[in-house]
Amino acid sequence: MKPMRLAVGGDHAGYPLREPVIRKLTEWGHEVRQVGPWTPDPVDFPDVAQALCRLVVSGEVERGIMICGTGVGASIAANKIPGIRAAVCHDLYSARQCVEHDDVNVLCLGAQIVGEFMALELIRTFLSARFSDREEFRRRVRKLEEMDRLRDQRP
Repeated sequence: MKPMRLAVGGDHAGYPLREPVIRKLTEWGHEVRQVGPWTPDPVDFPDVAQALCRLVVSGEVERGIMICGTGVGASIAANKIPGIRAAVCHDLYSARQCVEHDDVNVLCLGAQIVGEFMALELIRTFLSARFSDREEFRRRVRKLEEMDRLRDQRP
C-alpha cells in the first residue's frame, strides 16, 4: 500500500475508534489530517463530513475515512457533496470493490458495528484498492459525475 494523504473524521459515536485508526494509519506511513471531533462530546456528523469532503474534493487529501455509530449518517452526508462517492463498508469485499468498480473516495465505518481489528482491515483493503481500467466502470463513474453536475444546476 503506497502512502497517501488522508482525512479522518466522524462524530462522538465514532470517537473511541478514531484514535486507534489514526495511530495505525500513521504507522503505515500515511499523512493524516484530522477534521474532528476533538472530544467525545456530541457533534453533528454532517458538519464533520462537510469539512472532510472539502479536503477530498479540493485534492488536499486523496481519500477520506468517516467513523460514526453505523457509518450510515456519515455516508448520507458525504454523498451530498458533489465529487464525493462515499460507501459504508463493513465487509472486506465491499471495501475493495467499492474502489475498484465505483472509485469511492470516502470510506464510512460504524464504530458500533465493527471493532478495531475489523476497522483496520477494512481501511487497509480500501486504501490498497485501485480504480479499474475497465471501460464499463469508468463509464459508470462518468455518469455519476454527470449526476453531480446536474444536481448543481437545480434551482
